[in-house]
Amino acid sequence: MNWERIFVLLRKELKQALREPRMRVMLVMPPLLQLIIFGFAVNLDVDHASIAWMDQDRSPQSRELLAAFTGSGRFEVVRTPASEREASLVLDRGEAQAVVRVLPGFGRDLLRARPTEVQVLVDGTNSNTAQLIGSQTRAIVQRYASGVLADWQRQKLVGATADGPVRLAVPRLASEPRVWFNPELRSRNYFVPGVLVNIIALITIMLTSMAIVREKEIGTMEQLMVSPVRPLELVLGKTLPFALVGIFDLFLVTAAALIIFKVPFRGSAAFLLASACLFILSTLGFGLFISTVSRTQQQAMMSTFFFFQPAFMLSGFAFPIRNMPEAVQWLTLINPNRYFLEIVRGVFLKGSGFDVHWPQFATLAVFGVVILTLSAARFRKRLD
Repeated sequence: MNWERIFVLLRKELKQALREPRMRVMLVMPPLLQLIIFGFAVNLDVDHASIAWMDQDRSPQSRELLAAFTGSGRFEVVRTPASEREASLVLDRGEAQAVVRVLPGFGRDLLRARPTEVQVLVDGTNSNTAQLIGSQTRAIVQRYASGVLADWQRQKLVGATADGPVRLAVPRLASEPRVWFNPELRSRNYFVPGVLVNIIALITIMLTSMAIVREKEIGTMEQLMVSPVRPLELVLGKTLPFALVGIFDLFLVTAAALIIFKVPFRGSAAFLLASACLFILSTLGFGLFISTVSRTQQQAMMSTFFFFQPAFMLSGFAFPIRNMPEAVQWLTLINPNRYFLEIVRGVFLKGSGFDVHWPQFATLAVFGVVILTLSAARFRKRLD
């Protein structure tokens, strides 16, 4: 193996990639677009929700509950329907995300310590938003009910007989959840590290496949085949430049995540870099394979997206793998994106390293070596 020839091919690929306008766009635009979309536009947080308030009791207690909702800073009352039909129309037209209905006798039952309820009708078109709004409204109602119970206990104690205070044996059970790793529950902290995986996969696969197919289109592949360059040297010269591009995207997205989006980085940068190198072995192997089955750059691009979309959907980036059907969960085990995504989120948010993610690290190593070796062997056979 002649490393001087490999270096010449590497330098030639980098120059050609940076010189061609289409390649420059592919190097810059996909990372920027994904960062902008998933960093700013895609937001699953519900910090502000519009509700309709349907008060059928009109008591001081119902007005206090309304003040608890508006004072939380999370809810804005946009409509006050007077009937069930109006409440239904509010949800049908999308004018409010939920309808809070205070039933008749609400205040009377509270004063007499009787069980009472508040009905919350939530628009379930978006299941994630509906769950968040439901949990937030439930928390406000429970907090208000706890305050009413405490006031009722104090009144009973004040009105006790002269023989002494009356001890009210009212059972109470309280739970106080504490969120680790992402205490503010910001969806940006969840999505932005995942963008790193998608960008590296898309860029390295597409550029590797298109660079080799481009040689076929312009007729220079035959010249390389009759040159002193050996097949293995040609494979290294064609893949190493885009491995460097993948490493560059790793630093670019990580810097943007820390500086622009303020995503916490609690783990080891060296472990993240090592894991990225193993993951890039797999993506380069897929790019080589696509180059052997494609005759034009358009075919290579379509084949790349044909592979990338299923890998993206089954990686756990947007949809938890544990919620998928069992057969699909087994299918995700052969997806390298899944393992690298677990490492990236663990390094960013949890600060975990090799001691925790060694199974994913080892799996990436096996996938990288096997996929790249088989693809290189197939590519070399096509050259021969």
